[in-house]
Amino acid sequence: MKKVLLIVLWVSVMLLSACSPVVEPEELDEAVYPVVIEPEVPTAGYPVVTHETFLPIAGYPVDAETPELNLEAIAEIVVEALASKDMATVALFAHPEMGVRFSPYAYVEAKHMVFLPDELPGLVGSDEVYRWGIYDGIGEPIRLTFDEYYERFLYSADFANPELKAVNERIGLGNSLSNLDQFFPGSTFIEFHFSGFEQQYEGMDWVSLRLIFVQEGGDWYLVGLVNDQWTT
Repeated sequence: MKKVLLIVLWVSVMLLSACSPVVEPEELDEAVYPVVIEPEVPTAGYPVVTHETFLPIAGYPVDAETPELNLEAIAEIVVEALASKDMATVALFAHPEMGVRFSPYAYVEAKHMVFLPDELPGLVGSDEVYRWGIYDGIGEPIRLTFDEYYERFLYSADFANPELKAVNERIGLGNSLSNLDQFFPGSTFIEFHFSGFEQQYEGMDWVSLRLIFVQEGGDWYLVGLVNDQWTT
């Protein structure tokens, strides 16, 4: 009896299999058999470069040597900074301990104003009045703010575009003494000069600006800004 039942069951299964339709692969319902697509690896905002192909580009190549500025190049930078009252740039070249001495005339004196590098930028626009020296001819003290001194003595002409320029040579010659060698022993100066502006004065309205430098450890430092002009 059991054997008969097994045979009947086997025949039924075979009949059902024969009646089921054959589904071709292309007819598969995607809802039943979802197609899985491998997600793309997201790219970064900048290309990923392998270590072997990466070539860094620097504004200043490491192996490049920074050219040293010679004295005349430094003087040009300083005088151009003075032209625009850029005392912060002037301070970059000022001697860290001696500072910069401002002399209104050729003869430098110990009582003339001296400013250290960190003091120079704050001079522009300051209301503080300093005693810069003595007016030639009248003997009165020169009491001016930095801006007033700048206009009257320091940058009284366009020294960034001078008529003449010389190294360790005094171009402007008047009746005032120059003691640069004694006051700044071993120093070097560069003079920016105008021989005059109005014909009626026959050259007696000449003006000069002398930048005084000392060299230490191979570096040049500004130690003096000396003005010169015709004096009585």
